Amino acid sequence: MSQTKIAVVVGSLRRDSFNKTLAAALAKLAPADVTLVPVEIGDLPLYNQDDDGNQAPSVKRLKAEIAAAQGVIFVTPEYNRSVPGVLKNAIDHASRPYGQSAWGGKPAGVIGVSVGAIGTALAQQHLRTILAYLDMPTLGQPEAFIQMKDGLFDADGSIGAASRDFVKGWLDRYLAFVKTHAG
Repeated sequence: MSQTKIAVVVGSLRRDSFNKTLAAALAKLAPADVTLVPVEIGDLPLYNQDDDGNQAPSVKRLKAEIAAAQGVIFVTPEYNRSVPGVLKNAIDHASRPYGQSAWGGKPAGVIGVSVGAIGTALAQQHLRTILAYLDMPTLGQPEAFIQMKDGLFDADGSIGAASRDFVKGWLDRYLAFVKTHAG
C-alpha cells in the first residue's frame, strides 16, 4: 500500500492556536495510508520579488515540501475578515518566481476554526480565490466553517464527540478528492 502525503499549512503562528490544534487533530483522524505533514511557515522572510533569483533556504524548503506532497490542506484562522498575512506570505513565496509555482495542480482542502459564529468563512472564501488563480483544484463541499466551542477538542487534542463525524467526513471527502486528481 503506498503512502499518500498531504502537506498541512496552518495560517497561525500562535503557540496555542486553535488552528494548529485542528491540524494535529486532523492528522489523528487520517487513515493509516495517509500522512499529514505540517509545513513550517513562520520562518519565511517577507516576500520580496527582488529575492526571486536567490530564494532563502526556508523558501526552498517550503517549495520542496509542497512539491513532495500529493495535496495540501490549508488550516486558516480569520484575521480582519481575510487570511492572515503569514499565510499569504507563504503562498506568495511558493508561487514564485513566475512560472515556477509549487502549488499548481495540487488538490487543496480549506478548513479553519474561529471563535466567531461564522467560523472562518470569509477567510476561506478569500483563500479559495487565491487558490483558483494558482491552479489548485479545491474541494468545494462540504465546507467546514468551524466555531470554537467547549467540547470541540477533547483533553488530548482530538476532535470531540459532537464534531468528530463532521470533521472526519470532511477529511474523507478531501482525501477522495485528492485521489480523483492524482496525476
